[in-house]
Amino acid sequence: MFRALRYYWVISKGYRLHPWKSPYIRWRLETFFGKDAGALDARGTLKLLWRERARLRSFLNWVATRQRAQSARRK
Repeated sequence: MFRALRYYWVISKGYRLHPWKSPYIRWRLETFFGKDAGALDARGTLKLLWRERARLRSFLNWVATRQRAQSARRK
């Protein structure tokens, strides 16, 4: 849960109260789920994220692994 919130906090800068309007998040959804996912409104975005929560959890685990690897290289 903490990883999801941390990732959300980083990627939603400037759009934290309405993340479905963020160009980066829209691009990320299009890349991950296909062209139609980039044009969703708030309700559609939340439905998509809920339906695909297992795949998103896997993605967030990957992000956490990459962040740990990057921080280990800096030391």
